[in-house]
Amino acid sequence: MTETAKRGATTGDDRPVLTNRQGHPIHDNQNQRTVGARGPATLENYHFLEKISHFDRERIPERVVHARGVTAFGFFEAYGSWGDEPISRYTRAKLFQEQGKRTDVAVRFSTVIGGRDSSEAARDPRGFAVKFYTEEGNWDLVGNNLGVFFIRDAIKFPDVIHALKPDPVTFEQRPERIFDFMSQTPESMHMLVNLFSPRGIPADYRHMQGFGVNTYKWENADGRTMLVKYHWMPRQGVRSMTEEDAANVQADSLGHATKDLYEAVGRGEYPEWELLVQMMDDHEHPELDFDPLDDTKTWPEQEFPPKPVGRMVLDRMPDDFFTENEQIAFGTGVLVDGLDFSDDKMLVGRTFSYSDTQRYRVGPNYLQLPVNQAKAPVHTNQNGGPMAYATDPRGENRHVNYEPSTLGGLREAEGPGYGEQGPELRGRLTRSRIPRTNDYLQAGQRYMLMEDWERDDLVRNFVDQFGQCPGHIQERMVWHCLLAENELGLRVGDGLGISPQDVAHLEPLPDQRLTDEDRERLANLGKNPPRDVAGLTMTHCVPDERHVVTR
Repeated sequence: MTETAKRGATTGDDRPVLTNRQGHPIHDNQNQRTVGARGPATLENYHFLEKISHFDRERIPERVVHARGVTAFGFFEAYGSWGDEPISRYTRAKLFQEQGKRTDVAVRFSTVIGGRDSSEAARDPRGFAVKFYTEEGNWDLVGNNLGVFFIRDAIKFPDVIHALKPDPVTFEQRPERIFDFMSQTPESMHMLVNLFSPRGIPADYRHMQGFGVNTYKWENADGRTMLVKYHWMPRQGVRSMTEEDAANVQADSLGHATKDLYEAVGRGEYPEWELLVQMMDDHEHPELDFDPLDDTKTWPEQEFPPKPVGRMVLDRMPDDFFTENEQIAFGTGVLVDGLDFSDDKMLVGRTFSYSDTQRYRVGPNYLQLPVNQAKAPVHTNQNGGPMAYATDPRGENRHVNYEPSTLGGLREAEGPGYGEQGPELRGRLTRSRIPRTNDYLQAGQRYMLMEDWERDDLVRNFVDQFGQCPGHIQERMVWHCLLAENELGLRVGDGLGISPQDVAHLEPLPDQRLTDEDRERLANLGKNPPRDVAGLTMTHCVPDERHVVTR
């Protein structure tokens, strides 16, 4: 097998062709069908829907991802402003409007890859999902602790999770499977630099950041829309562990983070986070070197400052772990008036997948469960289905379960007063990557903005993990590291015995888009100056205290 997983027919390539279960050959397994290269995605994505729907049903009843986790309850208190400006200028969502207004919340922290009884000291992204029980219905903000993700198109979600999960034959999690995929997916470099630094192992759930990751929209009373990103900043500070620290924790407990949260709340030490929002005008922003809808990127703070809009306090733990943790369900499509979707390809895919997973895992009536039920009035014409234990209130006439009706049924709510919002979208149906991929710049900047102990730990972890892979995967990963940041590539290569000259012969991956700067760095591989990060701030670069654990 060649070092590069080439796409399409090539001379001498006799590998079987990928198909779906209808036997249809798949000629593009990298991109959804979208209107233009940036989206939005179209609903008739048969290959994607079949692929993601099957993926959603691969486990029962445990969650496929985020199986290990814990829920806590509390409140969100609004500031009534975005920084110093009235928040009504940007969104009409009621939960944000009044200073001091409180909304009940449920938060589920989790690991991603491990099973329900796996270690909470594992290197793994942490889920950070918040359910707001607002007066206008529920709002779910579902993200992670690292600010970015491995991929930018949801059609690759089953693939990245399969690569990170245990081997389907031996059930062993193997670095060669992980980095076989990552070596062919350069957009993952920013996430890998974060994940294999200490921030990939938070000390506990109280001392980690949270991020919405995806790009959303805010909409005001006049229909004006803005692109936004959400960030949760812990008032307790950020604390992380090295591989050695985590091993010492795991030697004593598999559930240390859940235990820590229960004990802290029990002592009255209620953890608190401030919600910050970044904002930009709702258009493509061609002046930027990245696409604002790309969830492998962050928005530079000096250009798009995050401003506070409220705080969250957690002051109660579940009365029953199963009903309030195992059965709680989140979805990125759960929004209230004044909040909206962007055309982020990952967000479109997650919005289908998350709710589809809950209907399969918990059942079609999962929203009737108390932990998922809205605290706002609910009136629907839905009825029946497995495990239904109540009928949603209808209109005055219980015999009418349809709309429209003149016989006392439900009516539509009043609309916002205008029919259209946001920029006009034009494009032809295509399967294409977004034009501005720029896979290495922010990964390199992130490395340069790390603290010394974080960089040292990242290098050790990369050397250890890459060293367990076949030689061609090691070389490709060193090649990626050199393009991200010269020092990172040299240090990792030195640990593996691989020099820049050893990888200089490697060509870019098929269909890989290099920027002009990438090409210059490639021509000068191993000799590039450090990236200039003077004046640059990135939201996930707040001070990080090492949580030292010894045995």
